Amino acid sequence: MNSILHRLLEKEWKIPQEEKISNAIKNFSLVEKVLLYFFVAIFLVSALTLLNEVSNAVSTEIPAYGGVLTEGVVGIPRFINPLLATGDTDRDLVSLVYSGLLKATPDGKLVPDLAESYSISADGLVYTFTLKKDATFQDGTAVTADDVVFTIQKAESPTLKSPKRANWDGVKVEKIDDNKITLTLKQAYAPFLENATLGILPKHIWKDTTDEAFPFNTDTVKPVGSGPYQIDTIEKNKTGIPTSYTLSAFKKYVGGEAYISQIIFRFYQNEDDLTAAYKSKQIEDINTISPEKVGSLKSFGGTIETNPLPRIFGVFFNQNQAPIFAAKEVRLALSMATNKDKIVHDVLLGFGRIIDGPIPPGALQNELDNAISTSTRKTNGSDIDGANAVLENAGWKINPDTHIREKQNKKDTQVLSFSLATSNTPELKKTAEILKSDWEKIGVHVDIKVYEPGDLSQEVIRPRKYDALLFGEIVGRDLDLFAFWHSSQRNDPGLNIALYTNVKADKILEQIRTLSDDSQKMDLYAQFEAELVKDTPAIFLYAPDFIYIIPQKVRGFSMGEVTTPSERFLTVSKWYIDTDKVWKIFVK
Repeated sequence: MNSILHRLLEKEWKIPQEEKISNAIKNFSLVEKVLLYFFVAIFLVSALTLLNEVSNAVSTEIPAYGGVLTEGVVGIPRFINPLLATGDTDRDLVSLVYSGLLKATPDGKLVPDLAESYSISADGLVYTFTLKKDATFQDGTAVTADDVVFTIQKAESPTLKSPKRANWDGVKVEKIDDNKITLTLKQAYAPFLENATLGILPKHIWKDTTDEAFPFNTDTVKPVGSGPYQIDTIEKNKTGIPTSYTLSAFKKYVGGEAYISQIIFRFYQNEDDLTAAYKSKQIEDINTISPEKVGSLKSFGGTIETNPLPRIFGVFFNQNQAPIFAAKEVRLALSMATNKDKIVHDVLLGFGRIIDGPIPPGALQNELDNAISTSTRKTNGSDIDGANAVLENAGWKINPDTHIREKQNKKDTQVLSFSLATSNTPELKKTAEILKSDWEKIGVHVDIKVYEPGDLSQEVIRPRKYDALLFGEIVGRDLDLFAFWHSSQRNDPGLNIALYTNVKADKILEQIRTLSDDSQKMDLYAQFEAELVKDTPAIFLYAPDFIYIIPQKVRGFSMGEVTTPSERFLTVSKWYIDTDKVWKIFVK
């Protein structure tokens, strides 16, 4: 509206009989001139006001390109690569820089991204994808079938050891032409389509990099993708560690240029530094903060968004590393002594729910949730007396000198002592302390070992070097538990961190993968969870809420279903800060 008025006022107007009118005005008395100018002024103000009111009545506000959003995260990027990303910081940047054949929507559906269309054969074995002909990488190179084939073959590579490998195991990828590929499965797998969201690598950049060199390639820290944002600048400190990334909207993104021109990521060592930066307005939005921090940030003007995460946290036992966990009574007693109520109340402050199995709350339809056998549900408070009785009956006796339980075997003495590894985050450290306190009440010695997230993944989890692991599993939208619990996934890059082996459970997981109808999965999920809880390979603790604080200046935000924190960016290209006003008749 302001631009319209500006043009009207700048335009040179010709008034009919201007010279005669001017001469007449010159002959006016002073009083007549004052009255004339007064009424003319009133007329102009009234006309402009009326014009503004009419314009507002027929105008609407629309998103405009521009604006900057500054995001703060804990941790520095290590592998901004869809095949290697393991930490939340990596996944955040991957979700912005890369795009896949398909992408998820906030309501949980999958829609084309790089793909123009796709089809699935009647037997569910062959998936055919046709690429959009205008799809390009951020260096101007066209995205072709060669790039898709290259990416999937790398995902399958046993030497690369990608966390995505399990998703592509046994899948045959074939190029039909420059814009079409087929994916052929050995057996039908209903949730397979979710794998098509994998970010596509540019073959021309990565083709000469060996699998062993992949993690060390400079393109893992300044990558080229085809997503809505591209990396412009990287700021580093004196030691060469990145302190911030500036990303700009990729104008040729197939989903349309993003409205927000720049997103700046600032990296912090810990949550205290992150929240301090938010309070001092160095950053505008933060996510995945501990619940105890939320209260102190409410007064800073941001909008607090929460959403349940399909992520489960628990303690996973490694019997290979700590033989005492081979004794079922030990695993059972530890589970009985665990006070889950206290963890959810004191650590999560209510931003989460107690769980007793591997399926996150709400991940299934209500009727399926209700179908999970109530026999798998346990008391959520600790049962110290019951846990002590279980251990006593199994021959574990308190040593009066150490106050730690021991068990005499024919050859040696077993001591009920182990280490608990976890990540250096406030929630997990506090949870570990509660577990240690609970377990010490039944004569268990626990040594808590805390690692930085990247070190925990690379040095502890992947080589399976832990006695017990306090950790979270991202179950995902497809609710495929195969990678987490099938015996074939016990070793890296599999995600069976409890090293669980059960033939019956394996068969159930394999059968679930072939079904697409949720109602058919109902009994199988119940059978699997009952089998798992009976064996107690882990203690399931809680499913957290995702917490995101975003500035009120950002509009068009829609979080919807979030399986990982990075999925807050599912609709990032539709977010906007700046606006324009246009007449409604010009809005498409």
